[in-house]
Amino acid sequence: MGDLFKMILILHIIGGGTGLIAGTINTIRKKGDRIHRLIGKCFLYGMLTSATCALILSVLHPNYFLFIVGIFTIYMTGTGVRYLSLKQLGDGQKPALVDWALTGSMLLFSAAFIGFGIYNLVQGKTFGLVFVAFGYISSRMVRSDIKNYMGASEIKNIWFVTHLQRMIGAYIAAITAFLVVNFPQDILPGRWSFAIWLFPSVVLVLLILVWTKKYEVKRKEA
Repeated sequence: MGDLFKMILILHIIGGGTGLIAGTINTIRKKGDRIHRLIGKCFLYGMLTSATCALILSVLHPNYFLFIVGIFTIYMTGTGVRYLSLKQLGDGQKPALVDWALTGSMLLFSAAFIGFGIYNLVQGKTFGLVFVAFGYISSRMVRSDIKNYMGASEIKNIWFVTHLQRMIGAYIAAITAFLVVNFPQDILPGRWSFAIWLFPSVVLVLLILVWTKKYEVKRKEA
């Protein structure tokens, strides 16, 4: 069991490191060209590898940190890539079964995250804020998915905007994992450790809002 854990841990680190580097490059450079797509594939495979290994590790040695990051990353990268195949949403295109499966699964997990977070807060554990925050964020994205799948979005290029949002969201997961593992534990008191979890989300969600405003095309404008 020990050798298996170490092997999966190594794959998890390699995948996460690949995703972190590729995500950083694609976040700061030009979007949409051949290099962007190539680096994007490295990001996708790196993050999926890291997330899958995280789920396995969280089962072998129960770990809430790995479980949250694994679930969140698979959903973000999965839907982010799928939206590239949903360019006609709103014009009659219907989502595939895999799209509903990803969204439905995340709906269940977001409810579980919020419930478990509230339970921890009642028990006096501030870490419950992390569960509530991730549960709330994912539930909002699930709501957006359902609206988009029903063709009710007011944004004509919703496929592009959502792809951008979800990939940055997955990048947030990569940065969060890196900070949680490497941030010196003696800098923040234990009860404030949740701040490290939420800091990347607070900063990069602002970037998501700015880019969404920049790139979205309203139907009436189109």
